[in-house]
Amino acid sequence: MAQPAPAPTAPASGTTVDTARLTVGLLGGTGPQGRGLAVRLAAIGQRVLLGSRDADRAIEVADDTASRGRSMAPGADVSVSGGSNAEVADAADVVIVAVPFAGHAATLAPLAAPLAGKVVVDCVVPMGFDELGAFVLDVPEGSVTEQAAALLPDSQVVGAFHHISAVLLLDQSKPSLDTDVLVVGDVREATDTVQALADRLPGMRGIYAGRLRNARQVEALTVNLVSINRRYKAHAGIRVTDI
Repeated sequence: MAQPAPAPTAPASGTTVDTARLTVGLLGGTGPQGRGLAVRLAAIGQRVLLGSRDADRAIEVADDTASRGRSMAPGADVSVSGGSNAEVADAADVVIVAVPFAGHAATLAPLAAPLAGKVVVDCVVPMGFDELGAFVLDVPEGSVTEQAAALLPDSQVVGAFHHISAVLLLDQSKPSLDTDVLVVGDVREATDTVQALADRLPGMRGIYAGRLRNARQVEALTVNLVSINRRYKAHAGIRVTDI
């Protein structure tokens, strides 16, 4: 009987993967989380492509993002461009999905072909709100990341960047953020790439946190952080000890 492939192992604080030359695209890059990640990536010299349903809006936000990146890291080689989600999916080497959960499936379904063979990083959280506060929405596939994997069977889907406050990401007074990035996925090369990308961001570490089937716990933890933030008027992140 064939044995299952071994699970990826966690590096101490990063990997040897060179991600500096990769072009990173953000689907839903005009929203707060997408813009925040784009600013941080631009500030370290990563070539960034912002995608949106409205290409003109993406171009407008790309100009502002580039300006914020230069302000955060004077002298950095900042490159940010905007276009449609389809254009970004086609042109980027690594694609981060940062769209609202309500539009997640509709956004990814038509992009299976341009995203084939690429690392796709999903940071979408299935979160709702009622009079009691934030709560986790049910996802038929088990998690949003697993939904992405089902819609993009030829891509290497990874879950990451769920727990970083968009407010902090966009805060130009904080060039370094004290947080870890939990990374889940089934393909070692893909999780290594995403960990290495997270490691490039000042103050952050990419930490392997399990197979794709564990994405639901990672996504759901964001809801707890939102509840913490509301109670304590904070922008909490996470740190993993003894790594």
